Amino acid sequence: MVGDAQSRAPPDSGDRRLPRATVACVARISVTGDTPTFRVEVHDGDVTTSHTVTVPARLAASLGWADHAALVRGSFEFLLAREPATSIMRRFSLDVIGNYFPEYTEEMALRHGGGTSRR
Repeated sequence: MVGDAQSRAPPDSGDRRLPRATVACVARISVTGDTPTFRVEVHDGDVTTSHTVTVPARLAASLGWADHAALVRGSFEFLLAREPATSIMRRFSLDVIGNYFPEYTEEMALRHGGGTSRR
């Protein structure tokens, strides 16, 4: 969520390069803690990053997720598909992801198979 302008071309630019990012299935994501604050560690090869993530009270329900830890994990899978772990902020609230990636809310609701998409 830092510097993603370099890794993502504007939609109308005609640039068809794929975004530079790590592959989520390669990275190991560890989520610990309890609502509303979780600690996340991402192990990607020789690099480990640590993050403190807050889940706003109504966000999980609005996306159709009852399990907040699963939402945090899914959110990191979403982010890692778009940027390297080293670019993800060290402390943030999940509701800011949509400021950087407008498709976040809709995609997370769809990943869970329901919920209402709110921006």
